Amino acid sequence: MTEPGISSALPRATHPLWLAAGRFFFRFRNAVFPLVFLAIVLTTRARWPFQDRLWEMLSNALGIAVALTGQILRALVIGLAYIERGGKDRQVYAKGLVQEGIFAHSRNPLYLGNLLGLIGLLIVHNSPAGYLLGVPFFLLAYEAIVRTEEDYLARRFNEEYVRYCQRVPRFLPSLTGLRATVTGMRFDWRRVLRKEYGTTFSGLTGILVLLLWDRAQVLGAASAKQALPAFLALWLPLLAAYLWIRYLKKKGSLGIG
Repeated sequence: MTEPGISSALPRATHPLWLAAGRFFFRFRNAVFPLVFLAIVLTTRARWPFQDRLWEMLSNALGIAVALTGQILRALVIGLAYIERGGKDRQVYAKGLVQEGIFAHSRNPLYLGNLLGLIGLLIVHNSPAGYLLGVPFFLLAYEAIVRTEEDYLARRFNEEYVRYCQRVPRFLPSLTGLRATVTGMRFDWRRVLRKEYGTTFSGLTGILVLLLWDRAQVLGAASAKQALPAFLALWLPLLAAYLWIRYLKKKGSLGIG
């Protein structure tokens, strides 16, 4: 039996349509989400805030900061206590209920990091139509995934999951004890490199491409062409780092798993 006062911490009852959507997005998110974001960028037009170059730079800086915050959060989560979010056979699955590391402060820190990354990219693109299309889609998609995972975890871990829900917020991390968590655990940087090098490379490449694409939309193709050498000067070292880390991973120098 559930004790009084715990029910408010339990996940909400989930409608079958939410579960169906959650299973779909969980299984195909690595293909669907990039395609949806690409479609938004290609069909919406970037706007410079107040038609002013300084405000555009500030907007870009904000978007990059939000996206990097998401990536740093992901790295912190994976470096301290990683949880396999790929499931099993592309279905929701968990061997155990991970409650250590950042999972002691947020039940879904990786998804929060993903959302920050996507919202950061939308801010860089800065299209009103892009916001209207992208923000609701990604929020609802991740809501469906999280509800589906919550339904699975509640059935699999029962009272243990009830206690976890009571103690830890769903998304926004609790700062209580966060410093002790970060300093009290060993940070596995090799795991971060082998798990996150592709995501980091894709995110940084996306930011650079968006900056170039938006410049072409606002100032014209000639202006974007002028900025291409600067783009390559930033991107080629990223590519070299990606290939080097990939080589080390294949070689086994970064561990396994």
